[in-house]
Order: sequence, then C-alpha cells, then structure tokens
Amino acid sequence: MTDNSTSRDWPAPAAGTRLDEEALRLPRPPGALRRFWARHPRATDILIALAYLLPAVGFTLLTAVVPGEPNQPIPLVIAGLVVLTLGAGALLFRRSRPWLPVVAALVATTVAAPLLQVADIALIPFAIYGLAIYGSTRAAWVAYAIAVPVSTLAYVLGGPARGQDNSGLVQQIFDGGVPAAVSIGIVVLIATNIGNRRRYVAALIDRAARLEREREQLAQLAALDERSRIAREMHDIVSHSLTVMVTLAEGSAAIAPDDSDRAIDGMRRVAETGRSALTDMRRMLGVLTEGESGADSSPAELAPQPGVGDLGELVERFRTAGLPVSLETRGQQPADPATQLTIYRIVQESLTNALKHAVAPSVVSVDVRFRRSLTTITIADDGASTAEPGTGHGLVGMRERVALYGGTLKSGSTSGSTGGGWTITATLPQTRSHE
Repeated sequence: MTDNSTSRDWPAPAAGTRLDEEALRLPRPPGALRRFWARHPRATDILIALAYLLPAVGFTLLTAVVPGEPNQPIPLVIAGLVVLTLGAGALLFRRSRPWLPVVAALVATTVAAPLLQVADIALIPFAIYGLAIYGSTRAAWVAYAIAVPVSTLAYVLGGPARGQDNSGLVQQIFDGGVPAAVSIGIVVLIATNIGNRRRYVAALIDRAARLEREREQLAQLAALDERSRIAREMHDIVSHSLTVMVTLAEGSAAIAPDDSDRAIDGMRRVAETGRSALTDMRRMLGVLTEGESGADSSPAELAPQPGVGDLGELVERFRTAGLPVSLETRGQQPADPATQLTIYRIVQESLTNALKHAVAPSVVSVDVRFRRSLTTITIADDGASTAEPGTGHGLVGMRERVALYGGTLKSGSTSGSTGGGWTITATLPQTRSHE
C-alpha cells in the first residue's frame, strides 16, 4: 500500500522548467529614496502634514479678502488657521495612535468651517489614510461612516458666506455630502488596499522569520538527538569491548605460568576484540567527519549494523571471556534492521553488565522470543553482585532504546535465586511493515 499522506496538491513543473537562480531570484529591493523615507518616519509624517497645511493656509489667506463680498474678521481667520494647524499637527501621531489624527481632523474641520466661512475637508482624507495603513480596514470604514456626515455639516456651516443658503438646506446637504462621500470613499479604497498589502507582506515576513527560527530549533533538537544516539552507540561499543578485553587479559595473565598456549590464545582474542572495536569506532567517526574540510576524503568503511543473526557470535565472544552464556531464540525475527539493532544492543549491554558485576555465575541465560505483536528479551544470571557500583549509563541507554519503540524495560534481582542474580527483561512491540 502506497502512503500518500505527504503529497501536496501543487501543480507539477512543466517539462523543461529550470528552477535555477534566475527563476528563484528575489524581488528587487527598494530604491535609495524609499529606503531613506523608511529610515526617517518622522520626517515623512512632517512632510505629509506640511503637504496639507501649506496649501490650506495659502488658499485661506488668498480668499480671506474677496473684493465685493463680505469678509470674515481677521481674528476669526487666524483662529480658524490655528485650529487647522492643530489638526494637521495631529498627523504626526498617525503611526502610533492612528485614531487621534482622525478625531482631530473631524473636530478641526467642523470648528474651522464657521470661522473661515469655507468647508476645508481635505484634512479628513489625510487622517483616514493613515488609519487605514497603520490601523485596520474595519477602522477605516468606521471612520468613513463618521466623516461623511461631519464633512456635510462642515459644508453647511461654511456655506452661507458664499450664498449657498439661497438654495435651501436640503440642496446644501446634497451638494456637500455627495462630493465628500465620493472623494473620501476613493481615498479609503486606495488606503485599505495599500494597508492590506502592507499587512500581508508583514505577515509573510514574520512567518518566514518564525519558520527560520523553528528550522534552527529543529536542527538543534535533531543534533541533540543524534548526539544522544551516538553516545549510546559509543557506550555500547567501548563498554562491551573494554570489558571483554580486560577480562581476557586478566584470565590470560592468571593462566600464563601454567598454560601458555591458552594465555597466548586469550591475548589473540584481546587483539581481535580491540581491532573490532577500533573498526566500529572508525566507521562511526568516519561518518561524523565525512565532508569536513581537512578530513580524510576516503569514504568510511561500510558494513551492516549487527542484528539478531549476530547474537550467536556475540555470545561466543562472552563465552571466550569466561562467561557461561546460553542463547535461545524462538519465533520469526523482525525484518526491521533498527529493531534488530536494538535487540542486539540490549543483549550486548546486559551480558557486559553480567561480565562486569556478576560473581561466579553458573549460567547466564539469554532468551529472545518473537511473537506476532511483541518481542521479549530476557537476560538472567545467578551470580552474586560485586561491591563495585556501576555508572548506570547502560541501563539508561537501554531504556532510551526501548522507549523509542514504545516498549518497557525492567531490571532487578532474580526471583528464587539463592546466590543473588540479576534479571533484565525488555519488551518491544512488533511494527508491521507497509507493503
């Protein structure tokens, strides 16, 4: 059965499509002028405020004295200009408090209209534009709904000086409300489009940054997991090999005066065990240093990881070291190489512990049972424990290996043994391979 859980509904690349550097080139960065304004937001806000204020003041001063028409007193004109200036000054806060310029613009437009006898509603689009960019689309449309009647009111309050009261109040409201609704509506549409794009780009940048951080964290976690795995492998290799070598060397030294041939054979076994350990370590270190600058360019020696089929050879090495080991396997062994390696390492570490800590055991039994849904590994000895304490790393490593497969590991004194003894039992759930 084919597993399609990782498929994606992306269209396949067309034939001959090249995903080269030209196709994946990043967008062109902003120009020098845009980068300058991006680095100086306060200067940008000042220029925007001046872009409204200077034409507004100039137009007001030019129309303050109109020949042949009644004019507003100069103090009222100055007061109106002060109000508009304060409203324009609120534009400096459009980034941090986008609602403040909108409220200031609505109040300034309403107050200045009767003072200047003219409805200057240009400040309102400036303020709503900033709200759409730095606030939200919803806030911009709420401000638009408020700005249209306020602009109409300002038009009515500023209209009588131009003789617009002769056409009636309804006509004044129509003449002021429709242009305000259309002009401010166009500004809101443009501003919300730009604001939505800015927020979308900002969300993409934030997502890319978060994905990069998550990738770095996953890489660190993977490195830690790999270091833990390598540490377990190195512990199994070094602890097993050195224990066997020390035991063989001590036995050879003890029998050398009486049986030199057996002592010589034992030392050969020490050399073979040492060479095997060096080969395993060189293979692992070769994989770790592969591709590094200055490292040996020759590929690391390749060999399959040990499995259930190598248990006989493993037991024979311990027998040579003087440990009376019996091996029994029943059932069909799993096909997964990783599961077989776990079983091999559990037996290896358990026999190493028995060789180090069991005193004069009469038998060390290794029983591996393969069932349809469960694999059980039992290693038991009847020897007394030594007074020398262990580090506990071996049991921790075995528990970690078993936990990867959702299994359990128990260790403790052998029940019913008069001389002490120790038993280790590990259970591994069988995983069915997908065809």
